[in-house]
Amino acid sequence: MSERTPLLDEHRNSTHSRPHDIYDRFTHAQKRLITSVISVAGIIGPFASGCFLPCVPEIAKDLNTTGAVINYTVGVYIFVIAIGNLVWAPYASFYGRQPVYLASLPLIFIGGLLSAAARNVFELVVGRSIQGFGASCVLSVGAATISDIYQLEERGTAMGIFLGTTLLGPPLAPVLGGWLATYASWRMMQLGIAIIGLLAFAFVAIFLPETSHPGTRGIDKYMVESLAKSLSVPHNRTHWRFVSLNPFRILLLLKSPVLVFVSLSGSFGVMAYFVVMVPLSYTLGPRYGMDTPALIGACFIPSGLGNIAGAVVSGRLADIAIIRGRNRRQGKWNPEDRLLAAMPGALFLVPCALIVFAISVTFISGKIGLTICLICLFINGMGVDMIIAPSSTYLVDLFRSQGAESPTESYVYDSATRNTFGALACAVALPMVYQVGVIGVNAITVVLALLASMLFHVTIQNGEKLRSWVDMDYTTVEDE
Repeated sequence: MSERTPLLDEHRNSTHSRPHDIYDRFTHAQKRLITSVISVAGIIGPFASGCFLPCVPEIAKDLNTTGAVINYTVGVYIFVIAIGNLVWAPYASFYGRQPVYLASLPLIFIGGLLSAAARNVFELVVGRSIQGFGASCVLSVGAATISDIYQLEERGTAMGIFLGTTLLGPPLAPVLGGWLATYASWRMMQLGIAIIGLLAFAFVAIFLPETSHPGTRGIDKYMVESLAKSLSVPHNRTHWRFVSLNPFRILLLLKSPVLVFVSLSGSFGVMAYFVVMVPLSYTLGPRYGMDTPALIGACFIPSGLGNIAGAVVSGRLADIAIIRGRNRRQGKWNPEDRLLAAMPGALFLVPCALIVFAISVTFISGKIGLTICLICLFINGMGVDMIIAPSSTYLVDLFRSQGAESPTESYVYDSATRNTFGALACAVALPMVYQVGVIGVNAITVVLALLASMLFHVTIQNGEKLRSWVDMDYTTVEDE
């Protein structure tokens, strides 16, 4: 007898269906405020990463090392974010969203101060690691906050706004970081990030309520059990206590083939971003005579604007695909409809942008070549986020029925996977450019983007069958 997923049996576990009024606890104005606060706090992680990229030669000179070593520190920062994703998520499920935000944001302040004061690479790595660990919380738990307050048909647009706003970091951070490195010091940017971390802490403390669905937090269940025990045992008082949680239990989600396929696809998209942007100071800069961090930083603007456009547009397209799919099937929900919005980015935008960029930076000089490269950076940025946004929302949708924890875990697993691959790309991008050139590196990345489109296609066409292989208690239409 084969296992059956709830998506194949829409009436299974109907007693656990979640009424829509769970999403009506907050007004539209409150939802917009919550989304805004989370989005602003989410900028810090990408901002702290992006501000380094145009300043790599200057930081290397200041710390008496090489550009490749500084790029490794960028990779370490992103890898720490991946680890932080795994650590913060279980505590967000157990204690709630707001407590972990308040615990993590002060680390950004501490890490920023240590990074600004670094006298060597080791001290820089320590400061950046603390900074990345603090910033990782909002990046992983923010998606769960969005899924707490928005129902299925609205979630893609809200997720697109969240991701799009956090991606203001890529266009703004290199510009500000490059400008400060040129006219002051790269250390000033780290001090600024420390201050932003404090401001984000204040915004969360004042404006962000707890969004977890009532009764779904682990602490709620623990307090109920403690209260019952205190009533049955004389002089036994109910009290709060810290609970140590295992961050690696998320790896149990590897049993889900659709989660593995979709998270790998998103990871290949992230690599397409970093292999182009990380070595930009050593590829685009020398080719077109841009010899200051300020000029290099300005070249990040098209990519960042493409990130924002891709996240918002794909979010809206994904919601439309969900609604049309439901109408076409007389109300039956197929979660894979959302992934249709990711196909243009993986199949066309990213591969075309990478190929044309490599040819232009290698063979076309002058203003014409620079203009073509900047257009390619915009298209690549848009394509990357057209891959990431629908896949991230899809994974949240898929596990929504299991309460507060599983949607957080599925998104966190995806985010940790993407950041791990991103860290790898940061580490190997510049050495590979030295070895095989921009054309060789981009050709390899095009293959990965096309592989991502194949994984998306397999999931879209065979999602129902893939979900039936292992019963993971996926979300049903009644749960939404």
